[in-house]
Amino acid sequence: MSSYLARVELYEATEEENYDELHAAMQERGFLLQIKADDGTFYWLPDGTFVIQDTDMTLAAAHDAAVAAAGQTDLEFSVMVVEFGDTQWTNLEQVDTTQN
Repeated sequence: MSSYLARVELYEATEEENYDELHAAMQERGFLLQIKADDGTFYWLPDGTFVIQDTDMTLAAAHDAAVAAAGQTDLEFSVMVVEFGDTQWTNLEQVDTTQN
């Protein structure tokens, strides 16, 4: 199983709706705004960063999915997708799982 980190930048995005549309399109393709730690805890990723973990998707398929999602916004964009294994981070905010 593979895990991928995608960074998407929307150029000239002027409204929050542009990012809401991107987030929804990425989520439809299995990408999340949160990363799961080894202990099962989730953390919010920096803006414009998405992750899909433990998938059988190939790197090319993950890249194509991110490009398609960004394309739904009708804005110019850039996309970078990388495969990762071990990860370390600092000062990411823990997702509050007590809120419904």
